[in-house]
Amino acid sequence: MARSPQDVTGKELEVLEVLWENGPSTIQHIVEQVYPDGGTSKYATVQKLLERLEEAECVRRQRGARAHVFEAIADRDALIGRELRSVAETLCGGSVTPLLTHLVRTQRLSARDPAELRARIDERDERGGKRGARR
Repeated sequence: MARSPQDVTGKELEVLEVLWENGPSTIQHIVEQVYPDGGTSKYATVQKLLERLEEAECVRRQRGARAHVFEAIADRDALIGRELRSVAETLCGGSVTPLLTHLVRTQRLSARDPAELRARIDERDERGGKRGARR
């Protein structure tokens, strides 16, 4: 049975970040990014992480004559959305308001962040505000 993409672990997420940022990559390239001081054992670790991500349908392997190349097929925004909905369900009874309020109160925001947040809320209001609403 294939794992769900929302079951991605912290290290698997680091591997996905490399692929999202750099595009299709070899295992060696990913090792150099995730474990800069790595060695042979780290290569095997990344290989196992990629196998698990492939099973979860988060990455695709392109088999080459010399080195396999891996590409992220999991959408970053979709994964973020699933993770945040899971946190909201687990910690906030399904409401995103406490989650967002906490983040705005406790995290350093750039000068652009408040305007970006307002723009997203305005866009949602223009669409009718129903998408993603708690049921």
